[in-house]
Amino acid sequence: MFEHGLLKGKKILITGGGSGLGKSFGARMAKLGAEIVICGRRAEVLQATAEEFRVASGAKVTTYICDVRDAVSVEAMFDAIWQDGPLDGLINNAAGNFIARTETLSPRAIDSVLNIVLHGTFYCTVAAGKRWIAEKRPGTVLSIVSAAANAGRAFTVPSASAKAGVLAMMKSLAVEWGPHGIRTVAVSPGLFPTKGAWENLYPEGSKARPEEMEVPLRRVGDHVEISNLVSYLMSDQAGYISGECITIDGGRDLQNGGGAGVVGLFDWTPERWDEFKASKKS
Repeated sequence: MFEHGLLKGKKILITGGGSGLGKSFGARMAKLGAEIVICGRRAEVLQATAEEFRVASGAKVTTYICDVRDAVSVEAMFDAIWQDGPLDGLINNAAGNFIARTETLSPRAIDSVLNIVLHGTFYCTVAAGKRWIAEKRPGTVLSIVSAAANAGRAFTVPSASAKAGVLAMMKSLAVEWGPHGIRTVAVSPGLFPTKGAWENLYPEGSKARPEEMEVPLRRVGDHVEISNLVSYLMSDQAGYISGECITIDGGRDLQNGGGAGVVGLFDWTPERWDEFKASKKS
């Protein structure tokens, strides 16, 4: 349904773009003609992903090792990117999350999520926005949020709080930066399984029913479906969409509401929580 070269001439940075959904976004946009920049903390993952993109689409792909929690590192990365030409778009995809009883969380555990999801997103967004404004260039920022940004979510409270902050930022900047030609949008995904994160968020015994039964369409999402949405929103075809959050979840949020997806966790004993915590350290 997309024209060939839909994103030709656009240079787009994806944080956390070496794996998971970020990798899927990059692969799709590269095939649509975009120049892709990906950043993350693991050089070998970034290089392997970049080579996959080059082989599959012939796209120009650049990688940067960057911890988005570190504002100094973020600024250094954006300086380096701009030396090779300015960005046209930024996708804030880097995230961190885990299940836990909120009353047991240490400040370090809380910050481990807030620093990536909220602070990292803020650092990258401001780094891009201030350069676009200074150069009088348009740009697009797309941030990945979640249903928890609106409804909250038990046992992942730091992530829910951070995503809510990110959503408020996107809505606020749509107004503040709109006169500069900068669009800010958000996407709220439903169940799109990714290696690692899936097991951490939905461990055995956390759910009262199979995942697909939480969705009116009775299936989980395919990465190409959300990648198509993201590609559209980053394209000029979506040039009049700003400040909006698009939900892509097969109707799951309407059926379940906040917290229903992990209702089984309410029945876990302290011992069961200890076992789960220990299993993640091994």
